[in-house]
This record gives sequence, structure tokens and C-alpha cells, in this order.
Amino acid sequence: MVLETFQELFRAFVDFTVKQAAYGRIILDYLHIIFNNLFYVLLFFAAGISLLYLILTVYALLIKQKTKHYKFDRKKAPFVTIQIPTRNEVIALRCARKCLDFDYPKDRYEILIGDDSNDKAVSNEIDKFAAEHPQVKVARREKNIGFKPGNLNNMLKYTKGDLIVVFDSDFAPENDFLKKIVAPFLHDKEIAAVQARWKFTNTDQNLVTTLASTIVFTFQYIFLPVMKKYDTGFLCGSAECVKKSYLVKFGGWTSGALTEDIEYSLRIHKHGKKIIYLPEVECLNEAPSTLKDLYKQQMRWAYGVISAYKLHAKDLIRVKSNSVWNKILSFLGGFGYMIPTFILFLTIFGVLSFVTDTPGPINIMKFTLETTRNILLTFGLLIASSVALYRAKRLRLVFKMIASSFSVGLVVTWFVNVGIFKAIFNKPMQWFLLNKPKDYMSD
Repeated sequence: MVLETFQELFRAFVDFTVKQAAYGRIILDYLHIIFNNLFYVLLFFAAGISLLYLILTVYALLIKQKTKHYKFDRKKAPFVTIQIPTRNEVIALRCARKCLDFDYPKDRYEILIGDDSNDKAVSNEIDKFAAEHPQVKVARREKNIGFKPGNLNNMLKYTKGDLIVVFDSDFAPENDFLKKIVAPFLHDKEIAAVQARWKFTNTDQNLVTTLASTIVFTFQYIFLPVMKKYDTGFLCGSAECVKKSYLVKFGGWTSGALTEDIEYSLRIHKHGKKIIYLPEVECLNEAPSTLKDLYKQQMRWAYGVISAYKLHAKDLIRVKSNSVWNKILSFLGGFGYMIPTFILFLTIFGVLSFVTDTPGPINIMKFTLETTRNILLTFGLLIASSVALYRAKRLRLVFKMIASSFSVGLVVTWFVNVGIFKAIFNKPMQWFLLNKPKDYMSD
């Protein structure tokens, strides 16, 4: 009797399991259709973005831009304040030493180091350097509020210059840098800012520096030349010059902004003023050399850029003084952050589509062909990056860049998405200090 009862219960359990499995398979089939369709919708849009990258790249190659040779008149040299915001970075003194060597009237510029250091040894080094060079001043504040833009606003209180040149601590300008970046302001009163091109000293050091350099090269060799044709562009946070009167009029730097350069650039766009890009004026600096530094930098940049567009997007669209084309160009600063998000969701929906599919042997040929197709459809960014390396005379690094994109780049892509979604959902983020060279006497 007991055995018969057990057999009946077992049969009932098996029947129930089989029925549930059948229902489960039906549900999984529906989910597979949904995930698979979402994957291909996203792939369609990602392919469109890739195509736009290709169009911008071809346009950047084809446009014929006559280099404007802005003549510098020493007799009309405006007074300039060079600002070097720094925190626990003794390398800032190398930058200051380079600035002391500028081929610019010595009585027409000052050097102001914004020292936010909590390391007394670094502050002592800065004070010693300033004592030895009367042209160098030091600005400090009681509380380090607002990150780098907070420091810049504090320095603004002590700034005497009509123009302000900003350098990050690891930048090493050439002796003719100042007169070249100042010259455009002597010829056009509508110019609010001028940006020089960055040149890295360690592009081929490792996979990290190659990827870090390529990210900047793509922006400065592809995007900015397109914008330059229309007398607009973006500041990049260093090796830049801004007109003090416009900066004050537009409200100063936004304290707490993680990319104060992009945020201020968007305000310049809203007011219809010009940002001039000078690709012929280069300034040496170093790319992040460790994976941790790179993904922290890129996460901060993503957060800051998305936050800036959240703040200004509506006004950029509504402003009547700008043409439709200039409004479109104003959004190029955030364009690059669409790709990492699409990569993330393509990966998610691709995996979900795979795991909900009917079990069976994997068709290796089909899998290989579809993967190759998907990569080719989204290859625009890699093509743009390759062209940027070519224009930067670093074509030999293309294969290294591709290798870094599919290794280091996967980690960076994840953290870029973290920055994007934290910005979207208003989650706080801190400023990450990167490792900088320690010896300020070396070049």
C-alpha cells in the first residue's frame, strides 16, 4: 500500500515537472524572441553611430582648413595669468619652470600655483620655489571645496591677467607656447577661449598609455578639426586659454564639476562666443600608465560630461542665436559616450538571448560569422582611432591600440558606464587624483 502510494506521488511529481518544463520552455522561447529582437535593434543603432564616426573621420580628412597664422604683436601683449592647480603634485614645479622660460614679455605675465596640497612637504617645496622666483605666486584656501574648479575659482580672486592660461601639473609647454595661444585674442574680440593640442610623451609605453592617448587623439584629431571649421570647439582642461572677462560674465567655473572644461565650453556655446582650436600648438604631457588610473580618469570624464549635458542640453537646443548646425556640433562633446553604453547593452542582451535559446550544439561557423558581422558593423570607432593615430604620426601603434581596445578597453568601458549611469541618476562621485611624475627637475 505504501509502495503504491509512493509510486502515485512520484508519477504525479514527474507529470507536474514535465508540464512545468513545457510551460517554462514556452516562456523562455518568448524571452529569447524579446532579447534577440532588442539585441538587433541596439545593433542597428550602434551601426548608425559607427557610420557617423566614419563620416566624421572622412570629413576630418577631406576638409581643407587654411591655417590662420595669428600674428603676435609684443607691443599689444595682454597681461596673462598662468594658473597651475595642483594637489600633492611636486611635478607642478616643472610646469612652472617651463612657464618661466616663455618667450613672452616678462612684465606681462604671472604664474599662480593653486596649492590644494595636504602634504606639507609638497607645499614647502612650492613655497621654496616661489621664494626663488618673484614671478611665481601661490594661492591656497582653507577648505578644498569643489575639486579643481573650486581651486580655479579661488585663484580667480588673485588673478591680474586679462587672459588666463590653465595647465595641469604634468604639462610641459614649449617656450613659444604663450605667445601662440594668446595671439588669436588680439585679432578677434568674440573669442572666449583657445585650446592647444595635447602631445603625449609615453604613448607607446604599454597598452594602457596607448589606449589613453588614442582616446584623446580621436577627439583632438577627428572631432575638434571638424568643429574648428566653424569657429567652435571644446576646452580640454589643460593647455587652454580663456578670456577672464567672459569667464566672470558667464559665472566663473562651476564648483564641483568633474569636467569643468566641457561644462564651461557648453556655456560659451550658449552665449554664441568662439572657442578656437590651435592644432599647430602642441603641449607635452603624460597619459595614465596604469589601468586603475585610466579607468578612474575615464569614469570621471564620463560622469562630468554627462552631468554637463544634463545641465545645459535644453538651453543649447533652445538658444536662438546659434544655427542648427552649431547646435549639433555642441553635442559632439558627448557623442563618444554613446558607444560604451551600446556595447554594455549589446553584451547584456546578447548573453540573455543566448541563455534563453533552445539548448543544442553550437554552430561554430554561424557564431563566427555573426560575431564578425557585428564587429564590422560597429567598427567605426576603431577606424576613427586608427586615422587619429595616423594623423598623430603613430600609425605603427594601430595593432597595439586594437589589442588594448579588446583587453584594457573592456575594463575601461565598464567603468565609463558606471560614470554615465551615476551621472544620469544623480549619484555622487569624487575627483580621482592620478599618479604623476615625482621629479620636477626632469623633462
